[in-house]
Amino acid sequence: MQNLSLAIGLIYYSHIDPYLYIKTPFMSLESITHQLSSKGITSTPKIPPVEEWNPDYCGEMDLQIKANGDWFYTGTIFKRANLVRLLASVLKMEGDDYYLVTPVEKIKITVDDAPFVLTEWHWQDESQTTMCVKNNIGDEFILDENHPLSANEAGELYVIVRRNLLAKIHRNVYYQWIDLAKEVTTKNGTRLVFSSAGCEFSLGVIEVAS
Repeated sequence: MQNLSLAIGLIYYSHIDPYLYIKTPFMSLESITHQLSSKGITSTPKIPPVEEWNPDYCGEMDLQIKANGDWFYTGTIFKRANLVRLLASVLKMEGDDYYLVTPVEKIKITVDDAPFVLTEWHWQDESQTTMCVKNNIGDEFILDENHPLSANEAGELYVIVRRNLLAKIHRNVYYQWIDLAKEVTTKNGTRLVFSSAGCEFSLGVIEVAS
């Protein structure tokens, strides 16, 4: 019966992008996208309310987000921007694990570092008081108290994109921010600091206080 179901699935989905097919009929990218489209959820900037969804855990899918932000499915990179944005919109982090969540499925995936990479920025105003940033899948937001910077033990910088999902600051952006930052002396040492939307952000300590 399982082989028959699999065969029917192969025939039925033969016209669909092969990236959407996986050998387990109940855990497929096609299944996820179908569920989301049936709810009117697309790859538009509007983010679905995944925090309100608590479906049963359905297992793990061979889908991996690399440290550089690339998405791999069964070991093969896929770059369909609309599909990546759609899947990213239903990404949820619980503890240290990441899941793709729909109203009826919860599927674990692998994230090597952070799920996003911050790749672009610009000043929103001529007075350079508010910075608008953009990640690798096109999410744009203001660097402010709701989207603060943080650093890990190695000093690598991250920013909150939404909920508890982070974007790692790309090296090019980091160096650009160093150029605009100012040195500020604190009790812990000299820090590189810049401001956006009334908030002060630190790029780290460049000289430790003696």
